[in-house]
Amino acid sequence: MAACALRRGLLSSVSKYSKKHTHRILSVSDTSCGFEAYKPRLQCRACGLLSGAQQRRFMSSRPEGKILETVGVFEAVKQHGKYETGQLFLHSVFGYRGIVLFPWHARLYDRDITPPVSDSKPEPPGAHGSKEVKGKTHTYYQVLIDTRDCPHISQRSQTEAVTFLANHDDSRALYAIPGLDYVSHEDILPYNSAEQVPIQHELFERFLMYNPTKSPPFTARDTLKAWQEKNHPWLELSDVHRETTENIRVTVIPFYMGMREAQNSHVYWWRYCIRLENLGNEVVQLRERHWRIFSLSGTLETVRGRGVVGREPVLSKEQPAFQYSSHVSLQAPSGHMWGTFRIERSDGSHFDVRIPPFSLESNKDDKAPPAGYTF
Repeated sequence: MAACALRRGLLSSVSKYSKKHTHRILSVSDTSCGFEAYKPRLQCRACGLLSGAQQRRFMSSRPEGKILETVGVFEAVKQHGKYETGQLFLHSVFGYRGIVLFPWHARLYDRDITPPVSDSKPEPPGAHGSKEVKGKTHTYYQVLIDTRDCPHISQRSQTEAVTFLANHDDSRALYAIPGLDYVSHEDILPYNSAEQVPIQHELFERFLMYNPTKSPPFTARDTLKAWQEKNHPWLELSDVHRETTENIRVTVIPFYMGMREAQNSHVYWWRYCIRLENLGNEVVQLRERHWRIFSLSGTLETVRGRGVVGREPVLSKEQPAFQYSSHVSLQAPSGHMWGTFRIERSDGSHFDVRIPPFSLESNKDDKAPPAGYTF
């Protein structure tokens, strides 16, 4: 399972780039499962998961040449428990290298699972369907992305997606922290490295220190703990919503960003992150979006448009996922959003993929402005 996911992530980051780019490919010491490292097309010889005792090496080639260098050795995937601060990993879908900063415990509302009526989340007014959804605890992680990998994933996942509102007296509306991401537990493929600075990111050495007596050997500095505590209301991941239509799975994570005053009224801001995944074999393309936005003030807004964030991504077996973030504001402290994506098949026919309904809540303390851009 992990080998197949790894192949998918590696193909998505390798197949579309020229030889001058940094390529990351895998060489496996056990011949029962691996990748052909020197062929133009990566070819998985088997998809069985290796045991923890069998070493797997993650390889990278330098931009100026074709020499392969060892980045680290894969570790066993954790089926139970959570990964600790400082855990190095490869993203199983997008293929980038990263490191765990700290975990979040979210409530996952999966509409593909039919639950009992109790402990369920009710539908927002006017949303499609009438099914109530039971939430279950699911672990996500705040992570840093290796900046060397950002150019290779920028067409499939935004690398400046975590944004913050500026101070009240600042003329700039939003700030972003490049290379900051949220990653689900099942997206983590852990590995270890002998390097003291295995991840290139401007915040790596500000947030983490090398400690060979620990496992993993990277521990949180006081600056990371202080930053996490100060920005907790604006970073916190609490709810995740998921639904699948005709093998296209949509996952939505909303974040409250804060309130600002504009023209003698209060404006409440949210960021939402969306991932689309093609779980089937057919090549499809996202063509249109259709949103319904309900505000507690009683307004219902409809938004239609071509693509998302200026793109119409193709979802294929080789590149099955696309992830992006956007923003919404309301003149009320809460609301709901839901909608559909219009998807086109290779034969020109279309179908609509449901976006699971999600709440926009502002139950945070607005007294202290977000400080996501200060350290």
